[in-house]
Amino acid sequence: MATSETPTEIPPFMADTHAEIAALRAKIEALMNDRVTPAVSRAADKAEAAAHRATDTVRDQTERLSAAVREKPLTAIGLAALAGYVFAVMCRR
Repeated sequence: MATSETPTEIPPFMADTHAEIAALRAKIEALMNDRVTPAVSRAADKAEAAAHRATDTVRDQTERLSAAVREKPLTAIGLAALAGYVFAVMCRR
């Protein structure tokens, strides 16, 4: 019959493995804090700045388009009708 015994001590080869895993965890944490976290922060800052620039550009273009439509409403209606016609022709094919 097989008896199941629970070892009370960790075998030496497993103790070494646990120590190596702990050391690797410490190294990974140090790398994350030293390199990855600042890099992610810089990337997030750059993305935020790009989003702000894009938002400003869209607002400026919207204002310019609105001003052009106010100045020449008939031209705007004609261009919209032409765009609708071209879109309809392209969708039929």
